[in-house]
Parts: sequence; structure tokens; C-alpha cells
Amino acid sequence: MALRWGIMSTGKISNDFANALNYLPKDEHIIIGVAASQKETAEEFARKHEIPQAYNNYEELAKDTAIDVVYIGSNNDRHYELCKLVLLNQKHLLCEKPLGLNYKESQELVLLAKQKKLFLMEALWSRFFPVYNELVELLASKTIGDLVYLSADFGVPVSVDRMKNKQLGEGTIYELGGYVLQLAILVFGRNPKSISAFANFNENGVDESINYIIKYPDGKTACFCTHSKIRMINSAVIYGTKGSIKLKDPFWAPTDISINNERESRHPLPLIEKEKFYTNSEGLVYEAVEVRNCIKRGYLESAKMTHNDTLTIARWQEDISGIIKSQI
Repeated sequence: MALRWGIMSTGKISNDFANALNYLPKDEHIIIGVAASQKETAEEFARKHEIPQAYNNYEELAKDTAIDVVYIGSNNDRHYELCKLVLLNQKHLLCEKPLGLNYKESQELVLLAKQKKLFLMEALWSRFFPVYNELVELLASKTIGDLVYLSADFGVPVSVDRMKNKQLGEGTIYELGGYVLQLAILVFGRNPKSISAFANFNENGVDESINYIIKYPDGKTACFCTHSKIRMINSAVIYGTKGSIKLKDPFWAPTDISINNERESRHPLPLIEKEKFYTNSEGLVYEAVEVRNCIKRGYLESAKMTHNDTLTIARWQEDISGIIKSQI
């Protein structure tokens, strides 16, 4: 039976997610309708992606009983409001990161979803790539021995408004930070000894770059950089007592993984010949498949991207935001 999707917001990531849904079999995934801040924008998006319904507003979409699950791709500052609207109207939910702009918002949404017995997942798509499946297996089998050090950089020129305006969900901490923080959780877990960070800010007091150091027990350390002004190497390397594992650029949406710079495996992406805006966004199909599998089995969360992971990231982002604001 097809999972019936509604899409809220018509930005670039929603475009790429709609491409992914339309690539998948129609008896498994179908887009019922789309809503945006303006009806005309929703109608244009609907024509482009052959979606039958364009709603007058977000509330109409949320109330449509023909929809099973809603995808939210709006600006960060609207996530909490729209997520709550969706959950209160008894729809399952996939929301782009960050789920909320602070821990309290994220926690409230997780608790509401559980209370309503609805599936909820933050759309950190990295976790569903075949490369990440392989990485989890390699770490579990101790292929590189005991894990000691993790490094990753996420640097891309970013010019969107929310990189300039605090009110829209500010800076690289929320725009890029979730991707490096989720990797620390995957490799070392949710219980570090300390987190430190320093940042550079633009004229509006929004962070343009952050350097992070996350220290764990037994000398384990994760070091990251998120940067909105320059393109970096954008790989991630995990070092252990018996070698290293590398996720090649882009580490957050990878197709290649190597061990000790020798054995390499590749996981080609689906071929989607549509206009796209984000590198390797064909990989959004893996996220959509995970959502359907979970809902079909009656799960309220994904084992690959749990509520605890979402809340840990929210807590860390809030803490880091507080640390760097003290440096302005």
C-alpha cells in the first residue's frame, strides 16, 4: 500500500525530496499535495512535480485526511510551528533538521508525537546512505580496532538568508552543525566529557564558521569545522588503534568509503534525471524508504535516527550556541 505524502514548503530541499519520492514505486510512495506560504508557489511546484493538489495554506494540508505523512522543508524558524500543526492533525512527520531551534522545542515535539502515537523523524539523511550502513558494520566489528579520534569538515559557500538573519535559525551551528554532531554520536556516543567551540561572526552576529572539540572518556576526541565562506575537503576520517576509515566528500551524503586508504567500496546512487539543488540528493530515496518501512511496522521512531539522537543534537547545538555567543 502506498504511503501518501504531503509536502510543506517549496524550497530547494523540498524540490529534491519530491524528486526522490517520484522516483520510487507509485505503489509505495505517492505525493498527494503540497502547500507553501503562497498558493501560487504551491501551484507552480505541483505542476513541476505532477502533484494533484496545491493547498491554499499549510493548515489545509495538515487537515487533509487523504495524507498519511508530511515532509517539512521550510526555513528553520518555522519547523516547530509546522511540526506541531502536523502532529495535532494526526499525521506522521518527517522534518528537515533542525527539528527545533532549541532543546525545549525539539523535546516538546518528540513528546507530542509519542502521545499521539505518531512516527516522527528529523531528516538527517546521512544516516540512511548505504555507506553509513557499512560504516556502522565496520565500527561494530572493530575493523580498525579501538576508536580514538574523529575529524570532519563541512565547508561550503552558503548565501541563504538564514546565514545572515538570526531570526531565521542562525548560522552554521543549525545549517551545517547537525551533520558533524550526528557523526560524533554515531562513532563515540551521546556522553562526552566536554564540548568546546569558537566561532567567527558576520556583522549581524550570526556565526559564519565554528571549530568544535568534543572530548570523550579514555582520550577519545572529535574535532570538526563548519564553514559558510569556503569550500573545504569535506571528508570525515575515523582513526582507531588498527587503522582508519574515511568517508569521502561529501561525508554527509557519501558514495565512497575506504579503509586505511586501501580497500575502497562504492555505493552508486539511483539515477534521477531531474533538476536538483543539493549534491547527491538522489540519496533522499533512502530516507523516504526508511520512513515507509517504519510506519508500515508501526514504529514511532527510526533505529537509525532515534529521538534520543535528535534530542542530543538539539542539546549540543543549544550549548554550543551559548558558548560561541559569549565570544561576540
